Amino acid sequence: MSVELNHTIVHSRDNRESATFLAHILGLEVGSEWGPFVPVATGNGVTLDFAAVPAESIVTQHYAFLVSDEEFDAAFERIERAGITYFADPHGRQPGEINHHHGGRGVYFLDPAGHGMEIITRPYAIPQP
Repeated sequence: MSVELNHTIVHSRDNRESATFLAHILGLEVGSEWGPFVPVATGNGVTLDFAAVPAESIVTQHYAFLVSDEEFDAAFERIERAGITYFADPHGRQPGEINHHHGGRGVYFLDPAGHGMEIITRPYAIPQP
């Protein structure tokens, strides 16, 4: 069996709010609550398990999602319709813009817990050693 990422825990102030936010933006479903987790499964089988923790315990993370052009259009429309601030860069220096890295499109935005979310239509070209 090859190694695959199966799931990761995403700390949030309100696990239901954060799971619902991400699922809405990406056009995914929120799964049934399982113990302290509210899961959101991606198309490649990786589950983000949202867990509520005290706000001071949240260390912001970055989550990038590879989507089709059609999925990008739909997600970007939901971002704009919701009035979510978005950026072309991870540092927030290009507000209200998207990027066109690697021949695709990308956009960054924050979730309710302050995690950096990114959607891209082309994977990053990673130099091989």
